[in-house]
Amino acid sequence: MPLTALKTKIQNGEDSYTQFKVNITNSDKLAEELVAFSNARGGLLIIGIDDNGVVVGVADKDIRRLNQLIGNVINDNVTPPIYPLVTIENIQNKKLLVIEVEEGVSKPYSTNKGIYLTKAGSDKRKVSPDELRRLFAQSKKLYADEEILPKTDRMDLNIELFYQFVANEDSDIYEGLKSNDLNLETILNNYNIMEGTHLTLAGNLIFGMMPQKFSPSFYIDCIYIVGDDISSNHYLSEKRLKGTFKTLYEDSRRFIVSQLKHTQVEEDFNSNGKLEIDEIVLSELIINAMIHRDYHINAPIKIIMFDDRVEIINPGKLTNSLTVDKIKRGISIHRNPILNSIARYVLKYSGRGSGIKRVLRTNPNVEFINDIEKEEFRCIIPRY
Repeated sequence: MPLTALKTKIQNGEDSYTQFKVNITNSDKLAEELVAFSNARGGLLIIGIDDNGVVVGVADKDIRRLNQLIGNVINDNVTPPIYPLVTIENIQNKKLLVIEVEEGVSKPYSTNKGIYLTKAGSDKRKVSPDELRRLFAQSKKLYADEEILPKTDRMDLNIELFYQFVANEDSDIYEGLKSNDLNLETILNNYNIMEGTHLTLAGNLIFGMMPQKFSPSFYIDCIYIVGDDISSNHYLSEKRLKGTFKTLYEDSRRFIVSQLKHTQVEEDFNSNGKLEIDEIVLSELIINAMIHRDYHINAPIKIIMFDDRVEIINPGKLTNSLTVDKIKRGISIHRNPILNSIARYVLKYSGRGSGIKRVLRTNPNVEFINDIEKEEFRCIIPRY
């Protein structure tokens, strides 16, 4: 890391990516710090700075000891192995030992005592059981939408909805199914709607007879709060939306539109006026939430309306190396590839990762917040 960048980090103090230590003598404590960074987004452990950000430095004899300690810890106390970059930097004529830890590619990481930790602001915390399950699933490269729901069978599938999808997606397969030339179970498995005799999560969410029966956390909570403060107890409307993908999309869009105002932009006062939030923006961001949320997290999508804005909150931060800047440039990674490939025919969107760019072309004031600590992605749409 360039020295100027390091100085800036020291001046800014501790946060999720920067940790200060005067010294470290305990291998278990060092292992915990390295594990927490590896399970989060990586960061810097800077030795030779006190809790107030004052540079106290590290003695030469301690540097030799610390280098040996670090080597022992990464070999013996962290599982799977990590490979941090260790450098010695001079700041204010004092030596600092800087350990640069990258975000782990083989999560989850633990200490040799089986302790799983991650970052929580400038501190660290134990990984919850739900987070741990999700990290293990991700490490096996399992997509959440391909999860098999063992309590389901074909009777839980709305075949008519599936036929409507196939008719739009591939007319030859549709005709083959209608004439019984093609086997329905085989086609359902080929589309990853079923795995053997059971529905996948994607199949249940899009074509299920009662999706929330088997996926009870995957609904949409909508609320209109009077004013602009989330802590207000005064709200105008509240709904919990359930159903298939298409139903959730249509009902959530309807909820928002029904609460929005129309502004007169033409001299003809008999016209309906312009909706204060463009419907392209609403459609794209609702679809984005449903397709790209983290289905390893058992929580609903939240739509919160205020007098001055609408917030759409997805469970799960941006996946892998994605950042807000990257999605604004149209870069996308499919977190749920089955949902993405099927829903584009059900919800009528392109599925090419251009939705956010289209939103910003329509309304450049839409704000995106990737909240790593809360494990959520928030879209904030101003009302005007």
